[in-house]
Amino acid sequence: MTDRYKPETEKNTASKGQDVIAGRNAVHEALRAGRTIDSLYVTRGQKTGSLAVLIAKAKQQGAAIKEADAKKLDFMCGNANHQGVVAVAAVKEYAVLEDIFQLAQERGEPPFIILADELEDPHNLGAILRTAECTGAHGVIIPKRRAAGLTYAVGKASAGAVEYVPVVRVTNMAAAVELLKEKGLWIYVTDMKGEPWCSVDYRGPVGLVIGSEGSGVSRLVKEKADFTVTLPMAGHIASLNASVACGVICYEIARQRQGLKAK
Repeated sequence: MTDRYKPETEKNTASKGQDVIAGRNAVHEALRAGRTIDSLYVTRGQKTGSLAVLIAKAKQQGAAIKEADAKKLDFMCGNANHQGVVAVAAVKEYAVLEDIFQLAQERGEPPFIILADELEDPHNLGAILRTAECTGAHGVIIPKRRAAGLTYAVGKASAGAVEYVPVVRVTNMAAAVELLKEKGLWIYVTDMKGEPWCSVDYRGPVGLVIGSEGSGVSRLVKEKADFTVTLPMAGHIASLNASVACGVICYEIARQRQGLKAK
């Protein structure tokens, strides 16, 4: 996860909407109040006593638990007294898969779901949420680990789309793909080798997988795909930014579903 936090006081951080909560009591109260926590950062190697209770509570509520050194925690909360624990609150509550299918049903459309496979850059995820909202996608699925969550940076980059697009967080992306296939979706992954992005039919139930910035779509997910699509690369650079690639394919999906003719 590559959330970018500037050093500042805890008070200023909260006022800017970054939703960084530092200290055991503050985190405990946030969890007790039902605040949606995206990630709980704890000092590496310290999982005993009251900290163990916080970790268990955060896990129960769906937060991702991440270990970090004390310097990172200091940086995240502007050197506030964090007592070995810093929580990052989500800008919006996570949805469940049924929410996505219900939205598709309400619109009378075959499901169109984007799966961001270990996408770490919050700006990329935010841009994908923006594209999802603009192209009529019914929801986005992200993994709990090794990926950006619904942080302040993601919400800002989405330009408000986070308020309209259901985002589901899953423990295992490959298992999520299997479940979507059982529900009738065709799974399309992006890769350097595959069919041209505009030569396949997206008018049915679609699960579009966008891979991480560094390694692309994970092997297990790629093996479960029904189609592999690729974008032509005419320059010297071998790949597109993940959110840009997502945008190109999403608009092809929107074009086909709206019945727009290509010249």
